[in-house]
Amino acid sequence: MKASSTQLRMGLFLAAALLAGSVAFAQMPPAQTPPAQTPQGQTPPAAGQDKSAPLTLEGSPPPVNAEEEAAYKAFSALPNDDAAKKEQSSIDFVQKYPQSRYRAEVYNWQVKYYFSVGKIDQMEAAADKELELVPNDAQTLAIVGSALPRAMNANTPEPAKRLAKAEQYSQKALDLLPSLPKPPNMPDDVFAKGKDMVASMAYSGLGLVAFRRGKFADAIPNFEKSVQLDPQPDPVNFYLLGICNEKTSHFDMAVTDFTKCSELPGGLQATCKTNIDEAKKLGATQLSAPK
Repeated sequence: MKASSTQLRMGLFLAAALLAGSVAFAQMPPAQTPPAQTPQGQTPPAAGQDKSAPLTLEGSPPPVNAEEEAAYKAFSALPNDDAAKKEQSSIDFVQKYPQSRYRAEVYNWQVKYYFSVGKIDQMEAAADKELELVPNDAQTLAIVGSALPRAMNANTPEPAKRLAKAEQYSQKALDLLPSLPKPPNMPDDVFAKGKDMVASMAYSGLGLVAFRRGKFADAIPNFEKSVQLDPQPDPVNFYLLGICNEKTSHFDMAVTDFTKCSELPGGLQATCKTNIDEAKKLGATQLSAPK
């Protein structure tokens, strides 16, 4: 299953709404260490006799490079609708400046771009690099957590390992969202909508993991939360929710889910219309069966 147009809109919205918050929060410097106390019975060092460790440049960010700054500005200025050019610019940038202070932002763009065009392997590779730098980026965690199980097929290598990764990422995204700081000057309603969209993706990821494992009853509440939180619900989630309700003999609920799926634009409309009739027949058979 490829990323839907709803997911693409979601990713582009999140790029503006949450990147500044989640990435900046994860990159905040640690709190300063309080000065050491002089042990009892010892004389504190005299002025000018500092006994602390000597200052070093180890671990400090690289100095500002005018050429690097210009290259990053050029990458940022490229419009998203010229995706091929911007993709190549992002690749060139991280190759030329592998220690750049901007590489997390560049990898973040790659994650959303590759997700939007269904290049899941490239998306995962970019996400792995970004999360090494920014392990608490809830947006990227939710994107990967929802995309990996959706893109699986019979030829997917190590499916159990892939599902475990998706489950871990989706749950971590949900755990991080309550403490995600609001970027300065962002309206509260915009920030709340962005968090809901991330949560919707993460719940979809958990639902997909349960679905792939054949745990349909466990998948249902996660898909329900996903469609409730998303102002533009993904028809795939309604379709999968309908399948899960059908598998657990909740045929009336399956009819409702397939109906909602059939009313949303996309490639699943015809399939969901067919499934409405099937769920109704199964429900009628259940009612007529001897008790």
